[in-house]
Amino acid sequence: MAGSQDFAADPRNADLRIYVNGDLVPRAEARVSIFDAGFVLGDGVWEGLRLHKGALLFLETHLDRLWWGLDKIKLDIGMTREALTAEIRRTLAANGMEHGAHLRLMVTRGLKASINQDPRNALGRATLAITAEYKTSPPLPGGGLALRSVTTRTSRPDTFDMRLNSHSRLNLIRALLEAIDLDPEADEALMLDPHGAVASCNATNFFWVRGGRVETSTESYCFNGITRANVIAACKAGAAQVLEAGVPLSRVLDADEAFVTGTMGGITPVRSIDGRAFPVDGPVTARIAAAYAAMKDADAEANPLW
Repeated sequence: MAGSQDFAADPRNADLRIYVNGDLVPRAEARVSIFDAGFVLGDGVWEGLRLHKGALLFLETHLDRLWWGLDKIKLDIGMTREALTAEIRRTLAANGMEHGAHLRLMVTRGLKASINQDPRNALGRATLAITAEYKTSPPLPGGGLALRSVTTRTSRPDTFDMRLNSHSRLNLIRALLEAIDLDPEADEALMLDPHGAVASCNATNFFWVRGGRVETSTESYCFNGITRANVIAACKAGAAQVLEAGVPLSRVLDADEAFVTGTMGGITPVRSIDGRAFPVDGPVTARIAAAYAAMKDADAEANPLW
């Protein structure tokens, strides 16, 4: 089995340089303290980026989301967007990367004077780590993902906001574990929102197609996905009709096609939900994938890193 975040092994990743608080260190030496707020509490936010044809796709939108998350948890990264972009470039240059890499920017509240939840106990400097690895998605068994609906729900924004890329992912991991317990062949969990409407997968945003129209959940109970937003924009630009709404699982199980979206995998077809088969070569999914591929190439051409 292979989930949407699975990747093919690449020997070039063995000797990469990892960015940790301004230093570029060998992969085996990249460490943070056990007193770091991210390790102790999951107190931090992260951002995933894709390096494509010499450009970081949709970089400014990713930085918008990162700074939004930092503001929500009142965390000062200690540098400007321009300075962070320069450090990302330095990391990529140190690894000789131009294409086919996936990056993770991780920002935590940094070292704590002692292990407790109070953010005022932080010693004042945020921890910033950047990984850049060569990653490509391997072929999926059956050409798409197998999803399993679960009882673990996504959370309300006033409880634990799904739109924050928080370092704490336990609820989402629990959902995936539940899916695997129900079906060892499951690739991802399909989660409902607190009202019982279809909301999100545990690691990706979820879309389905009915009568040629692309449908997805409202934004309240799912990830603030940049690929999700690009798909919706492509639909509104003419790729397909689109509807954002809260609907029950039974409506999704009657759909014609389904797919998930994410920075790592882009557009990934769904081959089954709870054992109900879906075509992995559906015409609308293919049209959306082509539109998204064109968006990626256009963004890379317009915003080269060098």
